[in-house]
Amino acid sequence: MQVYSARALREGPVAMVGALDFDQREHGISPRRLPAWTRPQVPQNMDVMVRMPAGVRLAFVTDSPVVRLDVLTTAMVTPPRPPRPVAFDLVVDGDVRSLPASGGNTIVLDPTDPLRFTLERGDAYSVVFDNLGTTSKHCELWLPHNAFVEIRALGIDDGATLAAPPAPQTRWVHYGSSISHCMEALSPTGTWPAVASMQAGVSLTGLGFGGQCHLDPFVARTIRDLPVDLISVKTGINVVNMDSMRERTFVPALHGFIDTIREARPDTPIVLTSPIFCPSAEDFPGPTVPDERGKFVTLRGHEAVQAGCLTLRRIREIIAGVVDTRRELGDRHIGYLDGLMLFSEADAGDLPDDLHPNPGGYRRMGERFADLVFGPDGLASELGI
Repeated sequence: MQVYSARALREGPVAMVGALDFDQREHGISPRRLPAWTRPQVPQNMDVMVRMPAGVRLAFVTDSPVVRLDVLTTAMVTPPRPPRPVAFDLVVDGDVRSLPASGGNTIVLDPTDPLRFTLERGDAYSVVFDNLGTTSKHCELWLPHNAFVEIRALGIDDGATLAAPPAPQTRWVHYGSSISHCMEALSPTGTWPAVASMQAGVSLTGLGFGGQCHLDPFVARTIRDLPVDLISVKTGINVVNMDSMRERTFVPALHGFIDTIREARPDTPIVLTSPIFCPSAEDFPGPTVPDERGKFVTLRGHEAVQAGCLTLRRIREIIAGVVDTRRELGDRHIGYLDGLMLFSEADAGDLPDDLHPNPGGYRRMGERFADLVFGPDGLASELGI
């Protein structure tokens, strides 16, 4: 078998799509989803999400009947919740094959103190996709979206070829919260941005960070500097979850985020998307916390203190208003997508914790986004793609 080391992969024909930086490990490399210059600015709890390679995949063309990836994964579990499945997906000319992780480390979080944990060490292992045939094929090997991944080597059959993938025709970057990170999805191609990108035939860069969508300026600068054809920003739920902004700060922060992107991308279509349905936060401000049943609820009371706090209903009005204002001022390449068109109260049966959709809910969101944005009469064509 021909084996390409982690270093060779970074220098060779394989494209690490969606990885904007890497941690160098003793035996390999670990993808990161923000560029190196952001490291001093990224909060520690956000860094955890940046290191989970949601949407990151190895893209290449090969005629090998076998593709092997040597890895060490690190999953996280919070008792008494069961561990989430960790999986690798290989997409071969559009056909998806999935394999579960067969080893790796586990970080066991203390449910009473998120800063305390124990590390259960495991072994590195190989993920082997076989019976792929000997004809030339376009492969994308999607890394787990809900674990840390150290890539150690890629192997193909002796005598087989490995070449760079074709350049994507349409490049899409999406920024969002845990509902865009989709850690509840069963596999990496089951996240809603992955579902949408595959249905629409576009190349995704995923910037969904669980709990961390607060319009950070370093994310805006990252998006500004990426070579993309369409940008989507789905924001609002984390602002309520953490009560991180009130109306006074949210409106200028959203304008400032867009202004930064427009510095280098004045005509790139931007789709601003508001939050999906969340029963406890529709008409009550945050913060939100899980109750004894594991369902997220808002903390009530202190009305005087909560003056100016945001509800999801108000956030949807604000985001729509920001889009209207910018269009009236001449930006014809920005549009609004109501998050309730992706997931509404009618879908609440697929919202087990009253905040995050289940795998079926995520898949439906992706299918709807693909139709509403990338479809024949979608926002993308209306905004200039």
